[in-house]
Amino acid sequence: MRLTSDFWISALIRRAFGAGGYAAVVRRGATEAGAIFITNRSRDGMYRLYGPAAQTSYDEAGPQERRFALLLEGEEELISTRLEKESRFDPDLWVVEIEAEEAAVIEWLPLTTP
Repeated sequence: MRLTSDFWISALIRRAFGAGGYAAVVRRGATEAGAIFITNRSRDGMYRLYGPAAQTSYDEAGPQERRFALLLEGEEELISTRLEKESRFDPDLWVVEIEAEEAAVIEWLPLTTP
């Protein structure tokens, strides 16, 4: 059984604060199954956007856990523009902002490589 988006995000935020970082919900989506996008701003000012991994990265049995992929790196404006496009396609999405080093975020998110 897969965790609800709301529950999964709550756990992610606790983990970020527990590690000395900062995390906040920027946009609240559908409680049960809204897509989750993570923005990460590191101390060096680099922005990264992580989003749901492509369905092809899951096992044949189906998704048992959420998987993420790095979608974009760059300036804040670039990330904001991409999130606007995504929200027009899926108005139920979540956006969580994390301020922590990239290594910590990578440890917290189950990432797949394209």
